[in-house]
Amino acid sequence: MRALRTAALITFATTTLALGACAQKGSPAWASNGHAANVPAAMPNGPAVSCIPIVQIQQSQVRDDWTIDFRMAGNKWYRNTLPNRCGSLGFERAFSYATSLPQLCNVDIIRVFPQGGVPRGPLNACGLGQFQPVTLAKEAK
Repeated sequence: MRALRTAALITFATTTLALGACAQKGSPAWASNGHAANVPAAMPNGPAVSCIPIVQIQQSQVRDDWTIDFRMAGNKWYRNTLPNRCGSLGFERAFSYATSLPQLCNVDIIRVFPQGGVPRGPLNACGLGQFQPVTLAKEAK
């Protein structure tokens, strides 16, 4: 009987932790987990791809520690939602990558660099996710 109560308590604690990790968008817990409330909504408009051609990347916009939008030639947008939080990315909004291929892929690593100030090495290294073609909602000016 005591083992059953212990198992029930562990199950309850695990469930509570799992539910606590699912913070609602816009809540303080959401923001403290590296998400920004002002990330523009994006409507998927095709299947996600593993790679995008580097030569077609015209701009990248870091939205938060989890999200980078890439504007491609022809004003096509791809949203990359990183599989794991990339600390300092949303604050610094600067990253680099190195690849021997003519494309940027979901297996590539980006390195977060500080903007301005004293030059120093990368702050973090993070893996990319799939590239989802999207139509971005209009941003408020």
